[in-house]
Amino acid sequence: MRFTHTSHALEMLIDPTIEREWIERTVLSPDSVEPDAKHRDRIRAFGALPERDGRVLRVVYVAGVNEARIITLFLDRSRRGR
Repeated sequence: MRFTHTSHALEMLIDPTIEREWIERTVLSPDSVEPDAKHRDRIRAFGALPERDGRVLRVVYVAGVNEARIITLFLDRSRRGR
C-alpha cells in the first residue's frame, strides 16, 4: 500500500514523538476503526502504541485503491490502549 500525506499530516510528523511506521501500522492493522462523523469519505483508525506505554494513535485517512491518503494524526488523549 502506498501512503500519501496532506500538508497538515506532514506538519504533525514534525513531532518527534510520532514515527511514520506507527502511522502505517495503525492503518494496516488498527485496533479499531470508525467512520468520521463529519466527512463520510474518511476513516478513523486507532492503534495502541507499546512504544508509548499504550497511548493510542488516531490516524484519519481516505482509502483509495492500494493507497491511503493521511489527513491527520495525533496521540488521542481520550483513549487508552490495552
